[in-house]
Amino acid sequence: MRVAVVGAGWGGMAAAVALTQAGHHVTVMEAARTLGGRARALHTVDAAGQPLVLDNGQHILIGAYTETLRLMRTVGVDVPSAMLRLPLTLTYADRSGLELPDLPPPWDALVGVARARGWSWTDKVALLRTCASWQLKGFRCDARWSVAQLCERLPQRLLQEFIEPLCVSALNTPAHEASAEVFLRVLRDSLFSGRGGSNLLLPRTDLGTLFPDTAAQWLQARGAALHSGQRVAGLARTPDGWDVDGTHFDSVVLATHSTEAARLVQAAHGSLSHTEQGEATEWIHVTQALRFTSIGTVYAQASATSLPNGSGHTEESRHTLNQAMLALHPGPEQPAQFVFDRGHLGGAAGLLAFVVSVSEQDRATLEDQVVRQAQEQLGLKTLRPLQSVVEKRATFACTPGLRRPGNRVLSGLWAAGDYTEGPYPATLEGAIRSGLHAAQQITGLRH
Repeated sequence: MRVAVVGAGWGGMAAAVALTQAGHHVTVMEAARTLGGRARALHTVDAAGQPLVLDNGQHILIGAYTETLRLMRTVGVDVPSAMLRLPLTLTYADRSGLELPDLPPPWDALVGVARARGWSWTDKVALLRTCASWQLKGFRCDARWSVAQLCERLPQRLLQEFIEPLCVSALNTPAHEASAEVFLRVLRDSLFSGRGGSNLLLPRTDLGTLFPDTAAQWLQARGAALHSGQRVAGLARTPDGWDVDGTHFDSVVLATHSTEAARLVQAAHGSLSHTEQGEATEWIHVTQALRFTSIGTVYAQASATSLPNGSGHTEESRHTLNQAMLALHPGPEQPAQFVFDRGHLGGAAGLLAFVVSVSEQDRATLEDQVVRQAQEQLGLKTLRPLQSVVEKRATFACTPGLRRPGNRVLSGLWAAGDYTEGPYPATLEGAIRSGLHAAQQITGLRH
């Protein structure tokens, strides 16, 4: 079959790889010059004006991203070298918080909670009791509940220092708005999916090399066509398939963001039968009803490569922080929830990435607030912002009872993206799985 994949983000490239493996003739069309969608490489310059490759946002993968990791290996990514694997860690600059040991579940969680610093035994027992209750109930709850409602009986410190940052990092939605049902599903599949499922995987390379650019090389070596800088203008139904800007295909995968996918479906409206027009209108309605939230990443350069350690001395190294990732205490004018030391990940010494979920400030205000937050919480006296990236539509708001559009739009027309119907929030694994699902349906396979 001749299949068009419109969009070269992670979902689109997953679909293209799976379709090529199945023997189909694949053409990928990407409007941007850079592949990867909302998880792509960003080319800029450092403080000295030298070329610097960052990402359009700091991303975390986890060990439970089975399909993402499998596809990376398929296209030739050396996963152990490409990513730093760490136990699930939610610790702060003062070393308080949770760090799971390298043990099989549930022992990793039991030992990790027991050893958590800064939590009272009352806090620890309350968390273990609550987690045991979730497990006994099969990680199910009322679909109308928010995460805040699910966790309302936990001590306030656990809500602020564990549940809220975990919820924001997984769902990019505040706990009082986030779906408890999806939150529990993420916990089940990460904490109880097997040894290493909850591990954090931090990219040592740029996001383009991590999958989409490497996948593009794999695809082209196998005869697939890939066109970047080509925005699709029109889509039309034909008696035996679809026309994409006048070129015929048997099937089409719309792997763009939701707004662009809805535009293309609408563009095909005049070529559809009366029945299909109704189906398309309903799909567009559900898609356009989604609400999106932003994520900001502030890259900044610390002038010194040392940080006071617990004994009050300084340890000179290429690392500014004592570990690759630290949680931060967000507040009204302290917006960042996490900071990453890129020096631990093979990047330049002193290069930090501050992540701000649900970012609403203008760029100048955001940078000023992050610098002040770093001074107060990390003890960094001088910090120079290098590059700030704000993805206004980074993820959909994962709220209780949310209705998401299906992968199938019409016969022969599929949507792939983390916003489509599926078990996960807006994650790379969600995007990958949606692309694979579309490819499997085209090929005639089933899960």
